[in-house]
Amino acid sequence: MGSQKQGLIMWLSGLLFLNILVLSRADVQYYDFFLQESQFTKLCSTKNVLTVNGSFPGPEIRVQRGDTVFVNVHNQGNSAVSIKWEGVEDSIDGSNDLIQPGRNFTYQIELDDEIGTLWWHATSAWASATVHGAFVVLPAANEDYPFPKPDSDKAIIIGEWFRQELTEANQTIASGQADAYTIDGHPGETTGCSNDTTFEYQVDYQGLYLVRVINAVNETMVFGIASHSLTIVGQRGAYSRRSFTNSLTLAPYQVVDVVFCANQNLGHYYITARPSNSTTRSTTGILRYTTTST
Repeated sequence: MGSQKQGLIMWLSGLLFLNILVLSRADVQYYDFFLQESQFTKLCSTKNVLTVNGSFPGPEIRVQRGDTVFVNVHNQGNSAVSIKWEGVEDSIDGSNDLIQPGRNFTYQIELDDEIGTLWWHATSAWASATVHGAFVVLPAANEDYPFPKPDSDKAIIIGEWFRQELTEANQTIASGQADAYTIDGHPGETTGCSNDTTFEYQVDYQGLYLVRVINAVNETMVFGIASHSLTIVGQRGAYSRRSFTNSLTLAPYQVVDVVFCANQNLGHYYITARPSNSTTRSTTGILRYTTTST
């Protein structure tokens, strides 16, 4: 009986030590988001849009599992805005309150079991069209991926673009069909406008790549990379059972993590994103090989 009790005490001590070890390796990360009006030229016209730190999509948050993240949002725009953290279980009280122009609010996000890809966006339809970004949670320092470690990883956001300026007054426009779709903010070569840029993703032959695909569109979208097979490894901030596919069908605001091997011939291959109910209204990017076998 004494030996059993001693063994239980040793097990509990080991568990406590493990928890302390994990907590000691967690970190605190700080980000500053500045909501501001910025000018962008797409679809042959220039307009003002609300952005974070002047970029579309907005800045990426990249942390490790178990970290605590503070995001101080400074509203330098003209309308009240709040941020939603998709897939995050815990955030500070008052996170649903609107941040008034000229004010700021700090979100405190306590990461626990979340792993993989989350994302953030403005809560209103008109603002979320341009105010959004990736939230990547990497394995902790003492953790490995449950699949072969990728050579690199990248978040790719499927977005949308409207010709008309989006404001609170016409936010119903952002709930309708977009004038164009974007891959990481690039409308691609199908718009017919010479100043519209195309998303490019460079890979090395035989490299293994983790791609974090975020559908920031309020439509079901289909995503694929020509001639490349995709292995699904995660969804909604958690690892998932591996499955294989040639393309992804993503519901509105869904996130899927996939890995693929760059094992095709030297050249470039189209990356495509389109609504599931259309084969003609699509946007394209380019996967470009930098090296190949000899």
